[in-house]
Amino acid sequence: VSTQSTGSSGINAEYGPLPQDVMSGSTTPGRMSGSTTPGRGPLRSNIKQRSVLRTPGTPGHDTPGRNTPKRTPKRPAESLVFKEEVQRHTVHTLVFRSLKRTHDMFLYDQWAPLPTLEEVKDARKNYKKQSEYAHVKDMDAPVIVRKEKSVPLGPPTSGQELVSAQNNNPNILSDKQLNNALAMNNNTKTITLASRRAPLPKPQWHPPWKLMRVISGHLGWVRCVDVDHTNDWFVTGSADRTIKIWDLATGTLKLSLTGHISTVRGVAVSDRHPYLFSCGEDKQVKCWDLEQNKVIRHYHGHLSAVYALSVHPTLDILCSVGRDASCRVWDMRTKACVHTLTGHTNTVADVKTQATEPQIITASHDCTVRLWDIVAGKTRATLTNHKKSIRSLVMHPTQYSFGSASADNIKQWRCPDGEFIQNLSGHSAILNTLALNQDGVLVSGADNGTIHFWDWKTGYNFQRFQSQVQPGSLDSEAGLFAMRFDHSGSRLIACEADKTIKIYKEDETALEEPISWKPDLLRKRY
Repeated sequence: VSTQSTGSSGINAEYGPLPQDVMSGSTTPGRMSGSTTPGRGPLRSNIKQRSVLRTPGTPGHDTPGRNTPKRTPKRPAESLVFKEEVQRHTVHTLVFRSLKRTHDMFLYDQWAPLPTLEEVKDARKNYKKQSEYAHVKDMDAPVIVRKEKSVPLGPPTSGQELVSAQNNNPNILSDKQLNNALAMNNNTKTITLASRRAPLPKPQWHPPWKLMRVISGHLGWVRCVDVDHTNDWFVTGSADRTIKIWDLATGTLKLSLTGHISTVRGVAVSDRHPYLFSCGEDKQVKCWDLEQNKVIRHYHGHLSAVYALSVHPTLDILCSVGRDASCRVWDMRTKACVHTLTGHTNTVADVKTQATEPQIITASHDCTVRLWDIVAGKTRATLTNHKKSIRSLVMHPTQYSFGSASADNIKQWRCPDGEFIQNLSGHSAILNTLALNQDGVLVSGADNGTIHFWDWKTGYNFQRFQSQVQPGSLDSEAGLFAMRFDHSGSRLIACEADKTIKIYKEDETALEEPISWKPDLLRKRY
């Protein structure tokens, strides 16, 4: 490295002579390429005087320059090593410590009320007497006037009558006559009750029922039935996806309707319109025009299979229930869903409608019966007495009551609030259907083919028999799915699992017999 002479002399004059290695241009290996001194920046060959001149306090040979890298002091190696190890505990120890902290937290009942003193309690009672009952505290006791019972004019005959007569009028008997009456009363060993319940009603005699006709025509289980209001024909729906209309008097087939793509689970004939409504496991609700024998309306909205439907007797609405745990109320003409009644937590198996409140009643597999307010679209009452799934409902044709069928019992309810009336017990199988006529004959059908006939008023089971399957069917196919009385109440139509429709009627040759009825005194109240 060569330097100018003028620059050297100026530096020497102020700072002294430059080091020899700088003046001679000798290089020493450094950290940076071209550096002359270890850790120093490079010296250029054309250093001018103004660039070499330094002022005190500026970076120079004795002070780190701009190009000198910063040196970070190294931390001692001992500081990176933890001298003390963390003690590890087992899960059992940690849980125990947590429990101990929780126990210590809740050991003392700090929120419990302080014990009250007897003096404070008495003072509070006295203050309440003076503030609330001062105006009635010193009133005279009411005078109770008891009406004396009339005593018969003739002399009493039995000992009980003598004692009662003496109690009513002490002056009627002498002491000797009273002693004789007491002795007579002790010898008769009679027990009198102070208060008696109202006498239980006696069951009415009903003639037994017998099989009248067997109708075959469906290719699958017959699941539903309904009777026309003219009492001329009835309609059935089956698992063969067809709807068939039969003549009630002769049992002949009049019409077959096809359109469902799955099992038909419910049919309903309108009393005020020439319409037939049907529903099935294909999620469809259809309206059939019986004058044209074709579908004219579809009601879309159910999310799963539709199990039952009912036509309102006075309003132009239709109610359908199904496996989506809801009851949908449809406007017949506009096909609009007026209400979606939700509240059940399982499949809704049956629905009934009536003109008075509650206008809609539903039964579900969640063991509840719900009475609905049709105006508000909300539940009016929920009946939770059943312990098993409820599969059928029946409305009384003349009384303001209805019945529900479950595997545990048949229960009777009083409208409008669903007050419990009584239980009808006797079935040992799943009940699928109920039917009731104007004479008070209730019929229940079970999964095992048993049919029981009951007296609605008293709950007396006056007849029971086993349904017989048609030849070629298995005994396990003796199950009943639906039953319905005709409008005269003299014919019972039963739909069974052996693909047949059986019609029952009363036995005209039966003679009235005395009823051997022993009522259950310990009747359940729920």
